[in-house]
Order: sequence, then structure tokens, then C-alpha cells
Amino acid sequence: MSNLPGLFIDIPRNPILAVGIPVAVGVVNGLATKKSNYSADSVWYKSLKKPSLNPPSSYYGIVWPVLYASMGWASHLTVKALDRTPPGLGRDTAKKALALYWAQLGLNALWSPLFFGAGNVGLALVNIGALTGTVGYWAATVKDVDDTAGLLAIPYLGWLLYATYLNGSIWWQNYGSSKFGKLKKDAKDL
Repeated sequence: MSNLPGLFIDIPRNPILAVGIPVAVGVVNGLATKKSNYSADSVWYKSLKKPSLNPPSSYYGIVWPVLYASMGWASHLTVKALDRTPPGLGRDTAKKALALYWAQLGLNALWSPLFFGAGNVGLALVNIGALTGTVGYWAATVKDVDDTAGLLAIPYLGWLLYATYLNGSIWWQNYGSSKFGKLKKDAKDL
């Protein structure tokens, strides 16, 4: 992980950029998919069967900005810890945490275009599974770098577990159960 490009270390050094970039990613994704045929306001989305624990749409506009700001601040704390650490004494762990942070931010940026931009619930489910796994690994790594950064990762991981449940339930109720039933029937016919 020591080959992490310097730019990915320098950006979170500035607290405004550290917080602003993930918040901007969320805002841009929201705006880019708002007018799509598959947006949260679309007939398509409103017609999907959703799990009973699906929250009102207004919750997302409250939760996500807080999570984006928290993850950004965690990246800033990670760089501060990296800067305080002498060479060879845990710097690789901090760089690994930063690499995982940027990887999860990239995966996060893909979810809305997949789900709300393209209406591809299945591919969005694969994406959020990878995202949740990456954030779990990031949370486990970043806690060894900075205690506060580790704590900031916990609500994000919790929300992603919930979001994965929502995405999986939507896929299952609208697409998966019929495909699974057909596969099961075909297997019995063999």
C-alpha cells in the first residue's frame, strides 16, 4: 500500500477538502440521478415492492450528508495520524486505510448511477455488497490508525448493512424470487 499516489494523501490533509469531496460526491450523484427514469420520484421506483423497514425518502437527505462528512473527517484524521507516525512504525497501516477509504468512496459513487440512473437493482446489489465489505475492512483497519476515525466509520458501516438489506430485499421481491423459483423448478425437472 506504500504506492498510494501522493495526491490521495494530500487531499485529506486539508480538512475542507477531506469533508467536502465525499459530500460533493453525494450531492453530484443525487443531482445526476434525480431526473432519471429510475429516480426515487419515478413511476418505476414507486412501483417496486419494498421491504417493510424501508424508510421515508426524506431520511436519506439527512443521513447521507452526515455519513459523507464523517467519512471525510475520518480520512483527515487518518492523514494526521500518518503525518505523526515515524517511518516504519505503522505508516503502512495508515496508507492501507487511506487506500481503502478511496476505494470505498469510488464504490459508493457507483451505487446511485447503477440503482437510480440505470435501474439495475441486481448490479447495484453486487456493488453495495462490495462496498459494505470494503467499508468493513476500512473500519477494521482505520481503528488501528486513529480511535476517533474508527468510531466515525461505525455508523457508516451500520447504515450500509441496512442499505444492503434494503437493496437485497428490493431485488428479491421484484426480480429474484421469480428467477429463483424458475431455477428451482428447472432443477426438479432434470
